[in-house]
Amino acid sequence: MPSTPANSASKKFPPLHSANRYLGGELNDTHGAHPDARRGRGAVGNPSGRYDKEHRENFDDGWDNVDLPPPPLRTQVLRDTSRTIIARNTSPDISFDRSINPYRGCEHGCVYCFARPTHAWLGMSPGLDFESKIFMKPNAAVLLDKALRSPSYKCRTMAMGTNTDPYQPVERKYQITRSVLEVLQRFNHPVGIVTKSALITRDIDILAPMAAKNIARCAVSVTTLDASLARKMEPRASTPTRRLEAIQKLSAAGIPTAVMFAPIIPALNDHEMEGVLEAARDAGATSAGYVMLRLPLEVRDLFQEWVAEAVPDRAKHIMTLIRSMRDGRDYDPDWNTRQSGTGPLADLMKRRFKLACERLGLNKTGHTTDYSLFKPPPQSGDQLSLFG
Repeated sequence: MPSTPANSASKKFPPLHSANRYLGGELNDTHGAHPDARRGRGAVGNPSGRYDKEHRENFDDGWDNVDLPPPPLRTQVLRDTSRTIIARNTSPDISFDRSINPYRGCEHGCVYCFARPTHAWLGMSPGLDFESKIFMKPNAAVLLDKALRSPSYKCRTMAMGTNTDPYQPVERKYQITRSVLEVLQRFNHPVGIVTKSALITRDIDILAPMAAKNIARCAVSVTTLDASLARKMEPRASTPTRRLEAIQKLSAAGIPTAVMFAPIIPALNDHEMEGVLEAARDAGATSAGYVMLRLPLEVRDLFQEWVAEAVPDRAKHIMTLIRSMRDGRDYDPDWNTRQSGTGPLADLMKRRFKLACERLGLNKTGHTTDYSLFKPPPQSGDQLSLFG
């Protein structure tokens, strides 16, 4: 029976807010947003992006009403009008060459997120704007269906979660990620997903049948087993316990599942490496990976501002250790070392990870992906073949 394009094409999405630069109703493009306004958020401030012509600073004009705390910063969802959905990648240190990001910005609020600088391209701040002004792509499934039907398209694994999390909180309402998976399933197109959210288990009904065909695999990022630290690092992501439960459910459903210990932040969560890997192995993970903290562009200042507030007693030490792995700099973008760093401390992390994986039996077997099953399904209006 001919299939129709993605189900999302006929969905009626809730009204979307228009973009603005307000925090809790008060214009604030600066560092140091009021704690009451940013409660439950990751970034400390909302600095101007690197392309902004104006840079603002907070100051007390004497008119503030100290008896009335500002209202909390609310998440706004905006429509992304992109005409294409597949992003191409040529980075030599990345294992995939294409990806889909259903959302721009991420409500999880991880202050160290390397995707934060992308909001500057939109004329917004990589700070609080990034985690409160979320762009969704309502036509993602339709655009993907069209792209995969192109005669020139060559099938390779489609990565999801490589920039912003496809299962961040707004996905519960908009279900853009699920609509994309529905398209990939109809085409028998391989997919690899990375997430910090237990919401991924919602889509086991799609991922498990795909995994049975060797065209789906998942990775769950677990940065710490300490719930209080996780709340500081990733304020709106799933708790460590729920992420481990997600690994268990995915694995039990026959979906190859990895754990990502990323990012490693020296003197903050690096001591948990072995514990995280063991807990994930016990939950069913069969493979693992890690990435050292990266601080590109605006992320550098955002992280330093955050670490000074979150762990003031260790802030300077943490930055010293980070620089020791980046040739004395806050960040080194070299393709060959940006993911792992260099120097004695980076070598020690690499060695610890290797020994832990060997002891726990992780990364013992590879994952085989079947590309031969890819085939565009028939759609309404297609001429039937005379030969079946």
